[in-house]
Amino acid sequence: MNGHTNARLKLAAALSLFVALAAAWAAAHANASAQNSQAQANAAQEARPAPQGQAGQPTQQQPPQENPLVAELRKRIAGQEDKPAEEVFKNIQVLKGVPAGRLLSIMERGYTRSLGVRCDFCHVVGEWDKDDKEMKQAARDMVRMNAVINAELKKIKAIEADNPVVNCGTCHRGQPKPGGDRPRPAQTPADKPLQ
Repeated sequence: MNGHTNARLKLAAALSLFVALAAAWAAAHANASAQNSQAQANAAQEARPAPQGQAGQPTQQQPPQENPLVAELRKRIAGQEDKPAEEVFKNIQVLKGVPAGRLLSIMERGYTRSLGVRCDFCHVVGEWDKDDKEMKQAARDMVRMNAVINAELKKIKAIEADNPVVNCGTCHRGQPKPGGDRPRPAQTPADKPLQ
């Protein structure tokens, strides 16, 4: 009887892993579909004539303004942007080896936009190395989880050619809490008719 229990537990664990990977794969393809739609929309936007200012002169679009907290940190690390993050900042645990300047970009463009939050969601502003906020550890855990999922995705032969990758935005979609209750893109692989 103990052998049957162990076999069932192994089967349950394997099924759980399969379901998690299948969900990640579906989310990655849905995300890719949404990005493709966005890229097409961006291309259409770029194809339109530039807005005209005074005297028919084209107006220039301003790039998104950098978060003032990140801008301040960039000033502080000036000249050290290419050093590994752990040599420039204190208490770096999961993004070791990432250049310090790139770490700031990851925080601002990656986490902030993917989760729709500000720096103070995970950090104590001005005391960046503190671990006082629970969300900071959650983010570290999710970085590790993301690495495992991406490593597992590469092992799936059927999707190998697509080079599947998941990131924070795959599940969070601009919300602090990830979940399947978010609106789906207009058409995902599950929505397409069988041929």
